[in-house]
Amino acid sequence: MGILSSLFGSKNKVDLGELIANGAQIIDVRTPQEYKGGHIKKSVNIPLDKLNDQLKKISKNKPVITCCASGMRSGSAKSILQKAGYDAHNGGPWTNLRKYQ
Repeated sequence: MGILSSLFGSKNKVDLGELIANGAQIIDVRTPQEYKGGHIKKSVNIPLDKLNDQLKKISKNKPVITCCASGMRSGSAKSILQKAGYDAHNGGPWTNLRKYQ
């Protein structure tokens, strides 16, 4: 259960709505094809397999919320970002973040 907790962020609950209202960046780590099928306004599409190469596109001055289709890839992206020094949070499925638009 420890690995799932860390992937899905259930240990440290944060208010995603508050983070978004305060200017958090939303990084959608799905494929470009998935992103074209629907996404959060103002989100940036950086597929998980390209994330390490595109970290410079993400500001370290604001929190980052990752999202994907189910929460698995966004959990991996959160870990990558945290290891690189970002204040990152797993938003889970992108559809969960729609209510904050």
